[in-house]
Amino acid sequence: MKLSVIIPCFNEEKTLKIIVKRVLNFKELEKEIIIVDDCSTDGSKLIINELSNSHSEIRGIYLEKNSGKGSALKKGFDLVSGDIVLIQDADLEYDPKDYTALIKPFKNTDADVVYGSRFMGGEYVRLQFFWHFIANKLLTFVTNIVTNLNMTDMETGYKLFKKSVIQSINIKEKSFGVEPEITIKLAKKKYIFYEVPISYQGRSYEEGKKITLKDAFVALYCIFKYKFFD
Repeated sequence: MKLSVIIPCFNEEKTLKIIVKRVLNFKELEKEIIIVDDCSTDGSKLIINELSNSHSEIRGIYLEKNSGKGSALKKGFDLVSGDIVLIQDADLEYDPKDYTALIKPFKNTDADVVYGSRFMGGEYVRLQFFWHFIANKLLTFVTNIVTNLNMTDMETGYKLFKKSVIQSINIKEKSFGVEPEITIKLAKKKYIFYEVPISYQGRSYEEGKKITLKDAFVALYCIFKYKFFD
């Protein structure tokens, strides 16, 4: 089994080397790391070039214009060669130490899709942003209503898929709306979902967090759009 790790990146020069080092430390599976730079304006491109030149399993992809997380993921999904595809944000909110637990359902069950949940009792969770928590719960609740699933964390950054599963859908959303789009489209195809508890160390806006409550309204719109009109 081979693991493909896709890292969408936009202006993450402060954390990129650290997160890539943590991913490289995962030795249980053969892996490739595809870093998709979304037209960063800081030193991220130079770091990606340095990393790809020094590690054969790392590949850097550079988008010509800033298009959003959805565009970066779509590009990465088209290029993967692994059996399992994992999304890894370029910040330090999600810990690759959870990879072992995240891939276990693919080894031991009939899982097609595995989500890492921040709300199932991981080893540690940084406490902040009450209204983000409420927005996450609301979006997950609405997603469960329209999909008949019982997930706890639809908006999680840790999403894993069989290669054939994620490549079976056509992704249209360019920004953070990609999270509900992927979930709704895969649920409509009746793929089998599992959740695994993970740790979470959320960033503050001062530390570079990008998603806002405005994105929650976009996500809500996308839930209904891809359930009923696509």
